[in-house]
Amino acid sequence: MITGFGVAVAAAAALVAVWAFVAAARGREPGRPLLAALAVVEALLVAQLVVGVVLLIAGDRPHSMVTYLAYLVGALVILPVGTAWALAERSRSSTVILGVACLAIPVMVERIHQIWGAGHG
Repeated sequence: MITGFGVAVAAAAALVAVWAFVAAARGREPGRPLLAALAVVEALLVAQLVVGVVLLIAGDRPHSMVTYLAYLVGALVILPVGTAWALAERSRSSTVILGVACLAIPVMVERIHQIWGAGHG
């Protein structure tokens, strides 16, 4: 995996998480700018999936293929599920849900890189 890109994805998700928590502390519901930032993070996650699949097609292999693919796809699912949950109940707590969803992304990205690195170390 490309380490710099993974760091960028994790950092973007962490920044959006901070934004969501600050908005929640101010008592704000999720607004369009926050949702747009979530869409940017999701686009980065889609790009990460594409890079991961291209590396697999090129012949590189992680230590555990099933776990690697599960984390790649799982990372894609977190934000849409969190967003659907948050939009179903628009309140200050829904903004916290988005922040927590964003905090899960750096963890998922780190695990993807750990699994990938285990097969190449």
